[in-house]
Amino acid sequence: MFDIDWMSLALPFAYITVLGGSLYTFSTIYRKRKASQNANLEPWFPPHLQRNIYLTLLHMEPEAGQEKAPKVPDSVIRAALLRRAVEDIRRIVQIRTSKQALNTLLQRGSVGDDLNQRFLRAEKEIEEELRDVVTEANALAPGWGQTIFQSANEIAGNTILRTRLEEIESRAAADKEWWEKRREAIKKEFLKELEEDSSTKGSTKTVSDDEGVLVDSGTPAATPGGSKKKKGGKK
Repeated sequence: MFDIDWMSLALPFAYITVLGGSLYTFSTIYRKRKASQNANLEPWFPPHLQRNIYLTLLHMEPEAGQEKAPKVPDSVIRAALLRRAVEDIRRIVQIRTSKQALNTLLQRGSVGDDLNQRFLRAEKEIEEELRDVVTEANALAPGWGQTIFQSANEIAGNTILRTRLEEIESRAAADKEWWEKRREAIKKEFLKELEEDSSTKGSTKTVSDDEGVLVDSGTPAATPGGSKKKKGGKK
């Protein structure tokens, strides 16, 4: 049998053990530091008010002096969950709109990794939020989770359309006032051009009349002489 020199193998094993321990320690510390940095990053979206309202209605606590919490109607809870889904639709649209622009900026090096981490965390949170809404909808009404976001999308579209119409109506008075001022300015410029044309034509006519008077004033002097010659010939 072969004799194994354990003393000569102890040094490589010790080196591998120390190296593995160092790598594990470094990896653990790095992940904890990265997680701490991500936790301290500013969230991409503001606090989800609609979700907080829904959870408050769903888990209402009894008031002071009462044993049971007041019963919230199911219609109110469903309406709160639907408003929560509408807000989720708005956030999904914002994420899809910002994703392409953010990737372009990252490729150019115009933004740092912190912004990308915030965006990735927002994507993860919205995915969990969508799953939570579907689960809550199915718990309130079986099968509602399949159609709740379709209804929320229609409500969000109508809200955007109503907002734009209100903006247009609010600008109507200002636009009308601007157009009235613009029309008056155009009218004044047009009348001014007409007056300038009229004055130019009047001055031209006066000059031509003066020239006609000068020509006519010289002709009578020659006419009497001719008449005298004619009379002299008759005599």
